[in-house]
Amino acid sequence: MEENRRHDIGDIHRGQSTPARASADTTQTFGHDSDLSFVPFGADLSDAELNAIDALPAGAALLIVRSGPTAGARYLLDNDVMTVGRHPEADIFFDDVTVSRRHAEITRDRSRFEIVDQRSLNGTYVNGERVDRAGLANGDEVRIGKFRLNFFGSPADLAADAEK
Repeated sequence: MEENRRHDIGDIHRGQSTPARASADTTQTFGHDSDLSFVPFGADLSDAELNAIDALPAGAALLIVRSGPTAGARYLLDNDVMTVGRHPEADIFFDDVTVSRRHAEITRDRSRFEIVDQRSLNGTYVNGERVDRAGLANGDEVRIGKFRLNFFGSPADLAADAEK
């Protein structure tokens, strides 16, 4: 059954990869302030994750879920606007009550990415700080509800930025 399938480390999710399911219209608050502490992950990426990052085309990026119900899942960011939330039609669908139905948007302007909170109940965090809007840099940690993700830009874009 698809809903019980564990995500293989080799999966790259694009668009709606999880079947749409009805969900409640309420979002649970995330618990105690200690749950929101920022303890960055080390550079402990698997070979498959490193290969996926190296293979990113110019103008694309990758979000890797580091902890949460779908740890290990990867999401390719290759559109100008991608929605994140608990709504079944979200581009990045997180089926957890700590995520608002329309939690955040990730926007792209050429090779620059930005996350914009959509007035979510639990907020959107970048490197441990709650943000309404923030640019994303290589290695940044994004927290959406119980999910902790790392953002990685295309190596081609990083090289081009270094040459400027």
